[in-house]
Amino acid sequence: MPVLPTRLRTSATAAGVPVLACSLALAGLGAWTADGRAGSPPHVAVTKAYVYRSSGSTPETAAFFTLTNDGGSADRIVGVDSPDTAAPPSLSEHRMTSSGAAYRQLVDSVIVPAGDGLTMAPHGIDVTVRPKRTWRPGEEVSFTLRFADGRPLKVRAVVVRPGTETDSDRPLGP
Repeated sequence: MPVLPTRLRTSATAAGVPVLACSLALAGLGAWTADGRAGSPPHVAVTKAYVYRSSGSTPETAAFFTLTNDGGSADRIVGVDSPDTAAPPSLSEHRMTSSGAAYRQLVDSVIVPAGDGLTMAPHGIDVTVRPKRTWRPGEEVSFTLRFADGRPLKVRAVVVRPGTETDSDRPLGP
């Protein structure tokens, strides 16, 4: 059996790797298209919503939402409104300084990945709110989440004591 010259073997290997990578990418895109998700719009839903009752003399508190996106495209939360707050709610992220002090940093938008979702949490992304009045555990607060691509979602978040979540099966819509 003839042996290929080294230069020809090296060239064949160099050409084979990109051809194999392209073939795998095309197979993946074909499967994604066959699944019906290629190019489909985002489809975001809220599965859990709660807001911490403000405590002490701190005028601000935080709301948290668990969102799913079973669409084929990501979307971004670009704003939050509420008729029940004294100031417009703001998207924020929990941050830490090098000395260990916590602070919040405002963010312009938050991505809700396609085929996945987003779970807001006290040590991550949340919505900072300033209640018009004192909220009591069990009350519901109305919010509208605004998206870059999808339609706004109206949601009611249950007021809970800080450090707890709601496992309620209450409907989240208006």
